[in-house]
Amino acid sequence: MSSDAVIDGPEALAVQDRRFRRGVGVAVVIGALWRLGILAVDKWDQELLFNDSLYYSAQARQLADGVFFREIFVDRPGAEHGPLTSILMAPVSWMDDPVPWQRLVTIACGLVTIVVLGLLGRRLGTWRTGVAASMIAAVYPNLWMNDGLVMSESVSVLAVSSTLLVAHDVLTADAPIRLRSVGLLGVLAGLSTLARSELGLLIPALAVLLAVRTRTWRPTLLVVIGAVLAVGPWVGFNLSRFEQPVLLTTNDGTTLLGAYCDASFYGPHVGSWSLPCQLEDPDYSMDEEPSVRSERQRALALEYARDNVRALPKVVAARVARTLDLYGFDGLVGMDVGEERYRWASWAGIVCWWVLAPLAVVGAVLSRRRMNSYVRWLLLVPVLAVAVTTVVFYGAHRIRSSMEPTVVLFAAIAVVAGIDAARRRVVRR
Repeated sequence: MSSDAVIDGPEALAVQDRRFRRGVGVAVVIGALWRLGILAVDKWDQELLFNDSLYYSAQARQLADGVFFREIFVDRPGAEHGPLTSILMAPVSWMDDPVPWQRLVTIACGLVTIVVLGLLGRRLGTWRTGVAASMIAAVYPNLWMNDGLVMSESVSVLAVSSTLLVAHDVLTADAPIRLRSVGLLGVLAGLSTLARSELGLLIPALAVLLAVRTRTWRPTLLVVIGAVLAVGPWVGFNLSRFEQPVLLTTNDGTTLLGAYCDASFYGPHVGSWSLPCQLEDPDYSMDEEPSVRSERQRALALEYARDNVRALPKVVAARVARTLDLYGFDGLVGMDVGEERYRWASWAGIVCWWVLAPLAVVGAVLSRRRMNSYVRWLLLVPVLAVAVTTVVFYGAHRIRSSMEPTVVLFAAIAVVAGIDAARRRVVRR
């Protein structure tokens, strides 16, 4: 017998609520002690490595000084990455050495993610599911490794988790859907896009889900309007300041150039992304206007893809295998280390993925009987976004980060179902 069955009615709900809040609180404390301990012991005085963190940090400093989105090495318009991460870090970036405080911003995002996944887990199952989701999020290496880095993953995972939470409430509402919640859902999807550009795929996916769920156009339109309100100012700003049209970032050319070259198509690094391919661009110049450079590099990458089209199936398979931790372990770990993650933690993340991913599949199968079908499809939206990004660009842990909330939630469902089944067997005996 479950302990929740001992007390009936409102008192039982109050007991469950207290247990849920206590469990999530413990998860947050565990997560905070671990993340802040690493920051205090190792990363507080650590300089940034040569990776995207330099850009986010410098852009946040620019914003703190009243300079709005310029390149960090030359005086040109800058949109190498989405603006949300730098905007969140800007309030703590006015001091002489803001990097430790910028690290605290991503740690805070990670801790809020623990709470959000707990809330969503409770909605998907019971209070135990919520606590299980929070506990997994607190200790899962593929989440905490990003917290404390001056990069976008912690921000984007929080944005995706928050979007899923609000979308769940919208899709499961019995009463007429509150238009305010639908608008908020659109705004959150737009903010996710400003954290990582590929998350723009959330917007049409959510619009389609709402259209099928409500059989009317109004909620779908409100999602789009909310997303436009969030993303529109950034897109308009970009269209007004670059020589070539830029919507979200100028990073697509660079990314494609590193994903479509000999090093990423052939040899031991097939399916990955190659920095040397970018550095060996014969026409590269620091003075080249960013949108012009992106367009030129995009053309080079597409030309290479056409010339090597027969290799594409093998490359795409390798990309998917890398994203799913089935191939290219040394390259994946090396990329993590280059982005300031610990080598041992990267390997721990791979092992934990091997455990959580099968559990998530079990949880997804179990949810077919217990979960609203719209919600089940909702949880698969980030998986779709990661799949598309992997196939088009390359395979890596960073690419997979957006679907980690889904993995945590489905795994929590499987864990709680296993515990409940074990309890029932004990009672029968």
